[in-house]
Amino acid sequence: MANTTARKLNEIPRSAVGRDGVLDVAARLFREQGYGSVSLRKIAEAAGIKAGSIYYHFGSKDEIIAAVLDTGIRAVHEGMSQAVSALPEGTGAEAILRAAIGAHLRALLDVSDYSSANVRIFGQVPQSVRDANLHARRAYEAEWDNLLSRLQADGALKRDVDIRRLRLMLIGALNATLEWFDPHRGSAEALSRTYADVFLNGILERQET
Repeated sequence: MANTTARKLNEIPRSAVGRDGVLDVAARLFREQGYGSVSLRKIAEAAGIKAGSIYYHFGSKDEIIAAVLDTGIRAVHEGMSQAVSALPEGTGAEAILRAAIGAHLRALLDVSDYSSANVRIFGQVPQSVRDANLHARRAYEAEWDNLLSRLQADGALKRDVDIRRLRLMLIGALNATLEWFDPHRGSAEALSRTYADVFLNGILERQET
């Protein structure tokens, strides 16, 4: 049986789209339509290939989803890490946090279908797929925790701030922009400045005492 299956897979012609092309199409569809509405057949049609050709690159829909989720997290992680690392020595805490917030939002809203798809379908996919993505997800969370902890140790963040809760609130708020952000009514950069202003400076006017 295994030999028969292998022979059938070998008979499937290589697609000109290729593995990365299939993933690009799948990421866009998952971002736009969610997990349940996207089938292998729909991915194949959008990629302009036969449904069977997908099996040359992937064994199942869940295998495609796992690759999309991992790529999405890595895109955000790398963008945030590079933005912070590129800052000059001695950059202040506010500029560091503004760079990190801006990089996260750009990855979601301007750069990658993968990162947007990750946020939108993570809660919809089977538990086994979520579990497989946890390593990459935890690595990005650790990047934020390390950054915030370092700023707290340097005295830039209040000592009583709970780093984990702050990270959850911050990333949760940034990810939620996918549900309402309209690029025709503003840029990701402008939105990034607004978020940074609120998180770093608050919303209430200081009252004279």
